Amino acid sequence: MSTKNDRVINFGAGPAKLPQEVLKEVQNELLSFASTKVSIMELSHRSPDFAKVNQNAQDRVRELLNIPENYKVLFMQGGGTGLFAAVPLNLIGKTGTADYIVTGSWSAKAVKEAAKYGKVNQVFPKLDKYTNIPDQSTWKLDSNASYVYYCANETVHGVEFDFIPETNGVPLVADMSSNILTRPLDISKFGVIFAGAQKNIGPSGVTLVIVRDDLLNNALNICPSVFDFSIMANDNSLYNTPPTFQIYVVGRVFEWIKKHGGVEGMEKLAKEKSKLVYDVIEESKGFYTCPVVPSARSRMNLPFRINGGDEELEKKFLAGAVEQGMLQLKGHR
Repeated sequence: MSTKNDRVINFGAGPAKLPQEVLKEVQNELLSFASTKVSIMELSHRSPDFAKVNQNAQDRVRELLNIPENYKVLFMQGGGTGLFAAVPLNLIGKTGTADYIVTGSWSAKAVKEAAKYGKVNQVFPKLDKYTNIPDQSTWKLDSNASYVYYCANETVHGVEFDFIPETNGVPLVADMSSNILTRPLDISKFGVIFAGAQKNIGPSGVTLVIVRDDLLNNALNICPSVFDFSIMANDNSLYNTPPTFQIYVVGRVFEWIKKHGGVEGMEKLAKEKSKLVYDVIEESKGFYTCPVVPSARSRMNLPFRINGGDEELEKKFLAGAVEQGMLQLKGHR
């Protein structure tokens, strides 16, 4: 790679770039964490020192998102894909049915997984392509549903909700893996929020789960203990050995976000950065194109094609980007 210096810009969707400041803090403490004289990766999850790490991470995300007291903050394993199963395993038993808003490949995978555990209703017909969010007036919600599920930002297709769906009192579940902590939220409008850390808040291996108290203790009998929200909540995410290093890094990222303006600061950056790219696309007279309608365009993942989808030209673009130190621009496609 021929770059002027060793710095590169990592556009990876996940595992994604982490703040340089956080990485240096982790590096400095890697061999000896705090006063323990052992690495954070060697620290017992039952120790008082890790208890502080665990609690600090919970406290910081509560502060950043203003999470009400009647919600539990969990650090679970299995990633977003694991939560595709954990959500119905914990919630669908109330009525045996759930509504799914499918606007991209991740919500499509989630609805397929949920169908193993109960009846699922897609609130609008399957879309021919994922470039828009159908108007809420066209959705067919089931008032008997145990929950309504959606993916707030579809990383593959670049579709992002700029609103919170109205569910008429049915618990709302959101996969926010790729846009968590990038805009202020009224948490009280949600029953469950989850986010695989690797896209926005840390390394792969831990999943942040925020669950309202009244949705606990409803898991199906077949739900594995490590996916049972109630068990994990009762043991403060320590039912089994947790991903200790990942929780430590996530906590550091939460501290970094707080230091740099909190959620409002991250929202400002997301808007500014995405606008720079979208402006170039719009001003290119069709040379660059984004397939997503403007009202549903993601601030996090921006898909675009070059010269009408000229694959040879796109290969040259990607090769040139690597030479300039811009990595993983190819994305999922």
